[in-house]
Amino acid sequence: MAQTTEPSAEDTPVAPEQQVEIEPVAPDTAIKRRIESILTATGWYTNLSAAVDEGVVFLDGSAGSGAHRTWARDLAQKTSGVVAVVNRITVDDGPVWSLTPALTELERLAEKSVTVLPLLLLAVLVLPLAWYVASFVSKLARWLLQDRIQSPFLRQVVSRAIAFPVFLLGLYIVLQVAGLTQLALSLVGGAGVIGIVIGFAFRDIAENFLSSLILSVRRPFQRGDFISVAGLSGTVKSMTTRSTLLTSVEGNEIHIPNSTVFKNVIENFTSSPNRRGEFVVGIGYDAGIADAQSIILDALNAHDAVLAEPEPMVLVDVLGASTVNIRTYYWFNGHMISPIKLKSALLRAVKSALTVEGISMPDEAREVIFPQGVRVLEGRNEDALPQTTAQPDRPVAEPTSSEGEGDLLSDELPVDTDAQEPAPADLLDNR
Repeated sequence: MAQTTEPSAEDTPVAPEQQVEIEPVAPDTAIKRRIESILTATGWYTNLSAAVDEGVVFLDGSAGSGAHRTWARDLAQKTSGVVAVVNRITVDDGPVWSLTPALTELERLAEKSVTVLPLLLLAVLVLPLAWYVASFVSKLARWLLQDRIQSPFLRQVVSRAIAFPVFLLGLYIVLQVAGLTQLALSLVGGAGVIGIVIGFAFRDIAENFLSSLILSVRRPFQRGDFISVAGLSGTVKSMTTRSTLLTSVEGNEIHIPNSTVFKNVIENFTSSPNRRGEFVVGIGYDAGIADAQSIILDALNAHDAVLAEPEPMVLVDVLGASTVNIRTYYWFNGHMISPIKLKSALLRAVKSALTVEGISMPDEAREVIFPQGVRVLEGRNEDALPQTTAQPDRPVAEPTSSEGEGDLLSDELPVDTDAQEPAPADLLDNR
């Protein structure tokens, strides 16, 4: 236990604060006995001794801190009959490691725990009650908003936002009764800091949640719509706080994060019933282009799945190497008709009509090279060769749809199988 003497200004002799009396007020022995009894009663000093000579007090011993050393000097100065004080008390630094403060704090916490125990029981009763009341308010809000908000997902978010203050009110009552208002303010301040940290850590989750709210409000698509987002296409099955679930035409489930859906271009194929299709047909340069356009247009108008309004268009597109390419545009009901099946049926009908009318559809021109040359047979009697005058059969008109194309109904309808689970109640349902 090291003892050190503080070389401070207290050891520097200074003039007395009061006048020095010619006749002492109290004898030196009485002053010594009084100062020693007071300092000993505090229990702050060890090896304490006080000596008084002609009103001058000499203090010796050790103290636990500099504040205790200064207090002893001030006490001696204020004692009646003291002329001056010589403070020779040293400061004891004490051990570096000590469990005494920790044990003292634990004892204090144990005493407070016993006092707070009734308040804890109150909290156990009030907080569950506030939770159940908040749940009841949430259900009531969902029922009242059923006709005002069509989306169940958005309706649930709004109902929970309404019920949350009810639970906060119960928590505030508990803290107020317990006298922990300052603790509540500290928790609120800490929650702000923690919220910032959590916001950075779970940025993607928060971004997807906010995107789902905005998509629910704007409603760019509904359940059952066939959409294309970020190069992925399928029928909308549901939406959660994290992702949008699509069912592709192959029957596969596609989960797209809501932030991706919100940031990318959304192509909704079923928002409007009318859809446009197109295909290209190449005819020979010897054929009449106007005649071919008229034949293709008649074939389109003869098909029941092609809409009369808007009218189909048959336009010359490109003058190719060996063909004149004619691009055809037509409209159909995208809710009912499959675009790929209808295109197949129309190509068959156009090809059949052009063939019947004698419109040639040559293949692309190709250059054929014979590195070894071509042998020519000479002296052969061509009269000996059998002469055939077979006439090609005249093609017949194609039916509206074939067995391979089926009934032309759309394949973009939602895929409902027994293996699929029912959608949760909190998923998007805008219908």
